Parts: sequence; structure tokens; C-alpha cells
Amino acid sequence: SDLPVVDFPTISVSASLPGASPETMASSVATTLEKQFATIAGIEQMTSSSSLGSTSITLQFALDRDIDAAAQDVQTAIARATRQLPRDMPTPPSFRKVNPADSPILFLGLTSPTLPLNQLDRWGQTVIAQRLSMVPGVAQVSVWGGQKYAVRIQLDPTELARRGLGIEEVTRAIDAANVNLPSGVLYGPEQSYTLKATGQLLVANEYRDIVVAWRDGRPVRLGELGTVFDDVENNRVAAWLLDQRAREQRALFLAVQRQPGTNTVEVARRVRELLPGLAEQLPASVTVEVLLDRSESIQESVADVQFTLLLTLGLVVVVIFVFLRSLTATLIPSLAMPMSIVGTFAAMYLLDYSLDNLSLMALTLSVGFVVDDAIVMLENIVRHLEQGKPRLQAALDGAREVGFTIVSMTVSLVAVFVPVLFMGGLVGRLFREFAVTIGIAVLVSGVVSLTLTPMLCSRFLRPAHAARRGVLYRWSEAAFDAVLRGYAASLRFVLRQRWISLLFTALVCGLTVVLFQRVPTGFIPSQDTGQINVTLEAREGISFESMVEHQKRVAEIVARDPNVERLMSSVGGRGGGGSNSGNLFVRLKPRAERPLSADEVVETLRRKLASVPGIRAFAMNPPLISVGGRMSRSQYQFTLVSPDLAQLHEWAPKLEARLRDVPGVVDVSSDLQIRNPEVRVVIDRDRAASLGVSVEAVETALCSAYGTRQVTSIFAPEDQYAVLLELAPPFQRAPADLSLLHVRAASGELIRLDTLARLEPGVGPLAVSHSGQLPSVTLSFNLAPGVSLGAALERVRAAAREVLPAGISTSFQGTAQVFQSSLANLGTLLLVTILVIYLVLGILYESFLHPLTILSALPFAGAGAVATLMLFDSELNIFAFVGIIMLVGLVKKNGIIMIDFALEAQRTAGTSPRDSIYEACVVRFRPIMMTTFAALFGT
Repeated sequence: SDLPVVDFPTISVSASLPGASPETMASSVATTLEKQFATIAGIEQMTSSSSLGSTSITLQFALDRDIDAAAQDVQTAIARATRQLPRDMPTPPSFRKVNPADSPILFLGLTSPTLPLNQLDRWGQTVIAQRLSMVPGVAQVSVWGGQKYAVRIQLDPTELARRGLGIEEVTRAIDAANVNLPSGVLYGPEQSYTLKATGQLLVANEYRDIVVAWRDGRPVRLGELGTVFDDVENNRVAAWLLDQRAREQRALFLAVQRQPGTNTVEVARRVRELLPGLAEQLPASVTVEVLLDRSESIQESVADVQFTLLLTLGLVVVVIFVFLRSLTATLIPSLAMPMSIVGTFAAMYLLDYSLDNLSLMALTLSVGFVVDDAIVMLENIVRHLEQGKPRLQAALDGAREVGFTIVSMTVSLVAVFVPVLFMGGLVGRLFREFAVTIGIAVLVSGVVSLTLTPMLCSRFLRPAHAARRGVLYRWSEAAFDAVLRGYAASLRFVLRQRWISLLFTALVCGLTVVLFQRVPTGFIPSQDTGQINVTLEAREGISFESMVEHQKRVAEIVARDPNVERLMSSVGGRGGGGSNSGNLFVRLKPRAERPLSADEVVETLRRKLASVPGIRAFAMNPPLISVGGRMSRSQYQFTLVSPDLAQLHEWAPKLEARLRDVPGVVDVSSDLQIRNPEVRVVIDRDRAASLGVSVEAVETALCSAYGTRQVTSIFAPEDQYAVLLELAPPFQRAPADLSLLHVRAASGELIRLDTLARLEPGVGPLAVSHSGQLPSVTLSFNLAPGVSLGAALERVRAAAREVLPAGISTSFQGTAQVFQSSLANLGTLLLVTILVIYLVLGILYESFLHPLTILSALPFAGAGAVATLMLFDSELNIFAFVGIIMLVGLVKKNGIIMIDFALEAQRTAGTSPRDSIYEACVVRFRPIMMTTFAALFGT
């Protein structure tokens, strides 16, 4: 996998009430369900979005919450809420263990040059989608651009009025004519017969002959009242596949989403294994292909890290050889690396850890550390061997002399990563396997260095004779001696002028604090996965046909970009709720075949699409980790919450306008869309009551006429299909057409709608959002190139303080929220790490002072690390912070190598502290340089 499993347990609940306005869905469905969900333990975030005819609620639980147990609680809460939900909901609310904001791991494309789209959809739904939904780890398979078969009935209101029929009578007649009930069994004396009545109607042609009523002694059939034809369930969605030449082909896309906590590569592999067998069940003209596969980029990334690991092993061996200039001496510490890695792999297998980028990075970084112990041991044994001792005695004396040093280095280095194990939240879960992996590698290397390395030295190490050394050896040794003499001279000066060292150390400490405050901060750096997403937004109330034209114009621009290989274009949404939005999923060419990275392609497309009139485009390189359950057009989210909905409607647009002027913030968008054209049908209740017409009858007639109502179902062997009722399109074009609708009064008379109600044009919301059961508005934004996340968030907060009144609470959501919490935790983690190392060293050396001496170089390392980040215009993100933690371990290791020798010299030879530290610095100069360069080339 790419990263360890760090998904928040997330459950998505969906409910539908066709024809209901967003306000109705929010008040009668979303609020009712949210009250029940609020009683479930472990919910960290609850958000909802209600649009025309549908509500989606996302429940995000704590990381330690078991998702199966949470699903049972959600099911119980839905059952409790069912009695309070609207009676005419066609189906109860349903839930899935999936994060709707998480990108699909696979996109499959279905195309056919001959089959109609509704038949292509039937094959895709029944043969592929249903089977893939049963694959372990798959949460759901969504059909984008779905063209599911349906029978559509479009009535002519003038014909209804001429024949004295109301639309509800047509609804009842259709429902009564399409019956699928058991008919019983006929038991004869010798044989029984199963009875099967032909009450089920399967195609449009059979529905045309339904008798709705009798007039003047003759039947009035459904086909005489309008048009009945075979169609699709949602005719306001569409999808196309485009190649590099912008040639488009109508298609269906199957988006496969994984369950939270599952392995992306493993789930994708299982799906791919099924595809050849499923393709054999499809007609010959149907082609199914994988259009996007996130596991491919993950496997490529892991392969790159594996290559880096092998390259690191080679570089470290070269470093050892450069310093030792002996094949035998080089081979001995080099064996410590594979031994430590093999032992670490065995421990990872027992702990059920995955081989991901972070665990491989831990192994790569540990290479420079696992060889350090062996280098220290080898170098000390070589020093004893050069004193004329036999190999066995040199190995025993050398091992005894540095045994405590190696134990101290190993234990204290493992202690560096102990605090990580106790970190909570996403960052703690992310780096837990990393810390354990590198800790195990260090422990194994310590054991190898204390056992295998001395044994190999006693068997194979031989003292080199000066006569056998070549010119290169003598030249390099002379160069090293010159460096050592220069170091010794500077060391003597520093020891004499200690006040200069102390003053310089104080200045560096101050500089380190200043640099840490000024370094740009980030979360997880973006990665080129060969995929980018483009979201489109048009004006509210735009027709489906106009949106398609805008979508095609943008898709052509994107498809002709030289970095693009192909793209998937999808427009529209269920119930018309997404009719002003569209999506492009772009597959880029392989990195070697395109000049720009994914981030650079995003910036290029952003400039190109900004000039397209009538539409806004939001291009984004999808992040490695999706945090939060609210979908947005841009990556980072800032949420406004208030119990006063009118206050949100007033101030959220003002803040959105202010954010557009904030430097470094781009692609500012809002989920507040309150200018959707609407017509309010104001019912005159007194007038309706006097005519014997109930308010329910008026609203039911409106829903049947303009809500694309499902009046009955077709139960086919492979699936269920809808029979939809509405007025014909020529009678749905303007508000004045509502006057043609009639409602049946209690007296049996048909009453025109315009005699019962007046029409008031206005605007209303396209969607209503809640966060934590309160009305909310979420603003989303991206970062301009070169702008750090920390700086952008601070500017957004400042703009909010400047614009918003006191009654509106604000908070960052998703990735921005996790970044805020992790930034505070990382500073605490660094301090705790230093404290833990101090305590461990204090226990090992039984001193309060020596650990401070060992850690005295930390400010220099910190200043150098932060200065390097600023020099190369890099952010202090969580990966850079891991490097700083590793740096703490390296600095501490060098200090131990030096201080331990000085203490031993002081105890055995009785030298002064100054002479002891001088001798330690000179004698341990070579192993410190070797371990430093090994760690440098090991990263």
C-alpha cells in the first residue's frame, strides 16, 4: 500500500423523497436522523447535505471505533427514526461503510458502438456492479452517467381536462394495472398446478393499453392521454470518454470505492482478477476497461522506495569502504545491514504490518543507523588489532570496551521513537508502524553488532601491513590525517577559548527558535499519481442542456492538453440536484512522457479554464489521504456554523468575497447556493376548503405532475425498474403552465390550480448543509504555488475575524483541521522525545549532567535542519519532522560515541576532563565521520 491504514471509520447514510425541496429534506429527514445519530458513542464529526429529493449524512467516528459495531448502532438509530420520517418515502434510509469524500480506487468504463445506453446500463449494473460489490473490501460500486431502464409516461394536461380526469386517477390506474402478486396453487386429484396471472407489465407498449377510465361508453386508455415510451430513469445525467484528440464517446463509468481500513492495492487486485470472467458474460459489442487505477501509482511509488532502499545499501557499503579501504573490513559491517533488515521483516510479518512507503522509508533510514553499531565495534577492534594484539584478543577487548557504548546508542535511539507510539489522532496512527519498524531494526542491529560482528572480526580480520598498501591508500590516509590534524588544532583552540563556544551556542539556540517560527509549514506533500480532478460549477438553475454544452467545451480544452492521456466527463445528478455541476477525472500520461508534473498541470489548466465564460472550474491534484466526509470543490475547508440560518446566508458570501482577495488562496468556493430560481405555490387555504380540495391533494398533484414520480415498479428477473409519471416537457417550461393542472375536489369536480393558489417567483437554496446538527456553510480553497498551508490558514483566520460577527462560530475541517492539531502535537512530541532521551541517558550514565552534554549539539542540528528547509524552499511537513526526529537520534549517537570514551579514559587513566574529551574527540573522529556519512548516504 501507499501509506499505513489511517482511515477514520466512516459511514454514509442516504435517504430520498422524490420531489421534496432541499428545505423539506433538511427539516423532515436530515434533522430527524441527526437527532438519533447524536446518541451514538464515538462520533467525531456529523455532517449532512440535503438537496432536491435527497439527503446524505456522513458520520465520522474516532480512529479506535470498530466500524462494524458502529454500523450496528447506525442501523438501530435509523430504525428508531423511521416512525418520525415522512410516510411517503419510497424506501427507508440506507447506509454504507464508505467515505463519500474518498476518491474511488478504480474507474471502469463500459462502451458499446451498437447497444442502447439503457441496455448497456443493464449489463453494467447486473453483471459487473452487483458482482464487484461483493468483493471483500469494496464499499460500493457507483454507476456514473447511469442510464437505467425505465418506462416514462408524459401526460398532456389538456387531454386530461378534456376527458375530465385528474392526474391522481391516472396514478391509481397505473398502480392497479401493474400487479405482481402470488396467485396460488390448483390442487387436482392427480396433479397440482401453479397459478400465474399476467398482472405484471414489463415494457412501455404494454402500459399504453391501460384503461384509466370509461367515458361515453368507451375506455380511455393511457396512450391517449400522453406519450408512453421506453426511456431511462434519470435523463439528466450523462457521461463521455475523451481521448487525446478530444474525440468523445458516450459511456458508463463504474466507480469502485473501498471500505475504510482496507488495503487499496489488495482490493484493486481482487477486482481486476474478476474482470476477465465478467467480460466473458457481456455481449461481444460491449467493452469494459480500467480507466483509472490508484493502485498503479501506489505500486510504482513502493517500487521506487524499494529501489531507493537497495541504492542506500550500496552507498553505505561504499562509504564504509572509502573509510576502511579493506574488502574484508568492509564486508563485516555490511553484513549487519541485511541481517537487521531480514530480522525486521520477520517482526513486521508477525505484527501484520503492510509493506508501504512509510515502512520502507523506515527501513531505508535505518540503514544508516543499523550499520553504525557495527562500524563502532569494527573500528575499535581494528584499533586494538593495530596495537599488535591477536585477532581473538582484539575482538574481545574491543567489544568489551564499546559494549556499553553500543547498548547506550541502541536503547537511546529506540527511545527516540517511543513517544510516537503514544501519539493519538491521524498522525499517531500514520507513524506508529514507522516507529515500530525502525525501532525493531535498531534493536536487531544492536544484537548483531554485539554478537556477529566481533565473531567475524576474530575470524577474518587481519592487520594490514604498510608494505602491502597501495599509493591510493597512502594518499587517502595522508589526506585523512591532515583533516584530523586540522580538527585537533581547532579543537585545542576551542577548548582554550570556551567562552566563544558558549556564546556561539547561545546565538545558535536563539537562531533555532527564530527559524522554527519562520519556516513555512505544511501537512503531507502532494504526490504525482498521474491523476487530477476538475470540478465544474455553473450558475444556479441552469438547464441540463446548457450545462452539457459548458461541460463539453471545458472537456475539449482539457483533453487537448499535451500532458493528458484521456479523461472521463460526467455531468448532472440525481433529481436535478446537481444539474449545475460536472466532473472531469483526468488521466495523465506516464511521467516520462509528459513535461509537467501533476501540480504544474493543475496550474496550467487553472489558467486555461479561467477564460471559459459561464462556468467556474476547480482543478486539483487529489491528496494522498482524504480526511473528513464533506465533499468540496477544493482541498481545504473552512466551516461556518450558526443556529441562525439567515445570519449565515448574510455573512458567508461576504467572507467568500473577502477570501478571493487573500494572497496565496485560490479556487475559493462555497456550498451555499441560495439563488436557485424557484416558484412558490401559495395555497389559498380558505378558498381550497370551500371548494372541497385538501392541501394534501394539491401537493400530491404537483408532485405527480412535476416531480417525476415513480408510480409503480417493474420486477424483472435481473432487477427492478421504475415507471415514472410526469407532464410532457412542453407543459413544464414556464410557471404559467401550472394553470393547466387540475385537482379533483371532494364533489368530484376538477378545479384549476390557479383558482386555488397564486404563484410567487423567487430564489431558494440548491442545497442545505448541517454540521453537528446546526446549519452550516463550508468554504473551500486551494493554495497558490509556493504558498505554505500554515501561512494560508493564518490568513483565512484573520479574514474571518475581520469579516464575521460574534454569533458565527468557525473551524477548519478535513485536512486543514488535522494539520492544525498535528502541528501543535508535533512540537510537543519533539519536546517529549528529548525528555525521554534525557531520562534514558540519565539512567544509563547515572548522571544528570552527562545527558545534557550528549544532547548539547541539538540546537546546532535543529538550526541546520530548518535553515536547509528554508534554503531549498521546502515546508516543515510531517515527513520533514520525521527527519528532525532522526536527526535527534544521530546527534545523540555521536555524542554517546564521544562522551563514553572520555568517561572511560577519565576513569582508567585518571586524566583531566579537558584532556579526556580532547582524546575522545581525536580517537573517535573516524567512527563519528563514518557513522555520519553512513547516515547521510542512508537517507
